[in-house]
Amino acid sequence: MTDAQWARIEPLLPDRTPRRGGRWRDHRQVIDAIAFKYRTGTPWMDLPEHFGSWKGAHNRLRKWAADGTWGKVFTALLAQADIEGDLDWVVAVDSTVVRAHQHAAGARPKGAPAGEPANHALGRSRGGLTTKIHLAADGHCRPLAFVITPGQAGDAPAFTQVMAHLRVPRPTGRPRTTPDAVLADKAYSSRAIRTHFRRRGIRAVIPQPADQVAHRKRRGTHGGRPPAFDRDAYKQRNTVERCINKLKQWRGPATRYDKTATIYLAAIFIWSAR
Repeated sequence: MTDAQWARIEPLLPDRTPRRGGRWRDHRQVIDAIAFKYRTGTPWMDLPEHFGSWKGAHNRLRKWAADGTWGKVFTALLAQADIEGDLDWVVAVDSTVVRAHQHAAGARPKGAPAGEPANHALGRSRGGLTTKIHLAADGHCRPLAFVITPGQAGDAPAFTQVMAHLRVPRPTGRPRTTPDAVLADKAYSSRAIRTHFRRRGIRAVIPQPADQVAHRKRRGTHGGRPPAFDRDAYKQRNTVERCINKLKQWRGPATRYDKTATIYLAAIFIWSAR
């Protein structure tokens, strides 16, 4: 972590004195250890000695994942970027499937902590265990919101969840939740999604798949007008694909080793806040 990155993150972290016991180990050393683990895919017990105890780093990761600290840091950094005018509100949405390592299996489906799905966001298909990341990125290829689901889940059903997580606080008033436009591929071309955009006054840039076009034409005048589609604006949809490519440069998020969805989601928050 660079000095500039640490200067932004340090004020957002909890006080180094926990409610019980003595002082925590230096936050910067612990975050560097966690980031190294997920960037390289190194097993916890193989962390280099200069990072200190791997158990301490793992416990801090788990504790801050459970109390929402990682998510709060990410949201605060988005708010800072918005104040500085550094967010592009032409948003692109897409998803990517992540293979789950065999170490990710085995968590008990019952008795999961609050906020943890019973299936741990793991799904089984022909390729084995997988998790899907649904992600919204701004025009600068930076993540704005994301959710994780089992790998076999469809893109369109998770769309409203992604949009619900798009909340950027502002110094006064309500958080911003409405992009200027949303770019998405044909998987998101559904009546429910287009209606959602119209109600919220968001410009949708989504192409229609061939079967929907053919069905509309078969109905003749009853098929209605084709939805508006801006081909030039759609060329910017590559921003979310480039964001996903950057995410998968870290081996930890690119291959899921974590048993619980809460910890895996924390890893994505850490990458996003880097």
